[in-house]
Amino acid sequence: MAAVHFLSLGCDKNLTDSEAMLGLLQKAGHRFTDDPSEADVIVVNTCSFIGDAKEESIQAILDMASYKENGKCRALIAAGCLAERYKDQILQELPELDAVLGTASYPHITEAVEAALAEKDAPFACFEDKNALPLVRERILTTGGHYAYLKIAEGCDKYCTYCAIPFVRGRYRSIPMEELLLQARALAEKGVRELILVAQETTLYGTDLYGRKALPDLLKELEEIPGIEWIRLLYGYPEELTEEMIETIGASSKICHYLDLPIQHAADTVLARMGRHTDRREVTELIRRLRERIPDIALRTTLIAGFPGETEEEHQENLAFIREIGFDRLGVFCYSREEGTAAYKMPGQVPKRTKERRRKELMLAQQEIAFEKARAMKGRTLDVMVEGYLPDDGVYAGRSYMDAPEVDGLVFFADDRDLESGRFVRVRVTEAREYDLVGEVL
Repeated sequence: MAAVHFLSLGCDKNLTDSEAMLGLLQKAGHRFTDDPSEADVIVVNTCSFIGDAKEESIQAILDMASYKENGKCRALIAAGCLAERYKDQILQELPELDAVLGTASYPHITEAVEAALAEKDAPFACFEDKNALPLVRERILTTGGHYAYLKIAEGCDKYCTYCAIPFVRGRYRSIPMEELLLQARALAEKGVRELILVAQETTLYGTDLYGRKALPDLLKELEEIPGIEWIRLLYGYPEELTEEMIETIGASSKICHYLDLPIQHAADTVLARMGRHTDRREVTELIRRLRERIPDIALRTTLIAGFPGETEEEHQENLAFIREIGFDRLGVFCYSREEGTAAYKMPGQVPKRTKERRRKELMLAQQEIAFEKARAMKGRTLDVMVEGYLPDDGVYAGRSYMDAPEVDGLVFFADDRDLESGRFVRVRVTEAREYDLVGEVL
């Protein structure tokens, strides 16, 4: 059996596919190595969401290809979004590859490994219909075991003018609820204490299967699973957030009072060009209702700087909006011109330098808000999930309900006990350090 090195790029939805591939390879008897120089097979699960992600994916493939000369690698495999999106070019332009799998083809990873190692004349290529819905229950968690992502749907039907996801991942398909509950129970039995629900859009869950928005029903079922303490929601579109959903979150002791609402912009003129389905007034009213009904809710969003035709006045609207709303967490991307999307051919493409300046100005404005909110946390007591120990500093790092893994801040605290990851402790905040908090265990 082969030693496999795995490199997963891009979003957490891609990570769940990577974990499924790892599970299938383990079931087939393969073993894994963290050292690419010791690997017989290297798999790169690629991303192509924006230009930087494409460049990272291509560079990763080229970097891993070097181990064919300077290591033991006999087979290099590319999977995921870049492979799907550029299926006609990838094998021609990257002859280093021995196998390629599209976004719906990851269940064929074992077949791809075996074919690549067989050193056939032509590379192995598998591109199932991108609208298929592969279901793989075998997963090897790469998140430490105390939290896990649960992908509840694939694809997207929104067709925002800047986004290529529908062309790469296909139409919106909800994963049947009974399948998700089986997966969630299996994760809980493995020790997972936090489930993070992800999809291109979580709020539309069930509309294609059940004819209604069934996310509240799914959440109530997940709450009943022993061992699951936190349930976190990512990627909910503002226009799809119902009163039932708000009530479900507010009434629950397990669903984190945390929502990721990607609004992308605040100027109605830009939102219209983006093909979004809300305007500034509707978003403002939704946030008012959320904070009224769930006073301690933490709100995260993402914005795009430099969308085609964006004027300085529209950029200033963005700045004014984030200062007015005061999001708890916020990220900004520069607009990436993606071929095949409607925005690609739009007039008024904004120069790179201008996009970068606007992104920086938005982030600096958010930095002031975030630092002020962090300082306001002093004296507050939080339930914190332990993430790990930092021996050089002699402290533990953890996350509160306001912090999603990898993208938000941390809570640091000292404790003489030996605390395993995933354990909850009560921490009183004593200090704020930029985006992070420092506290003492009660």
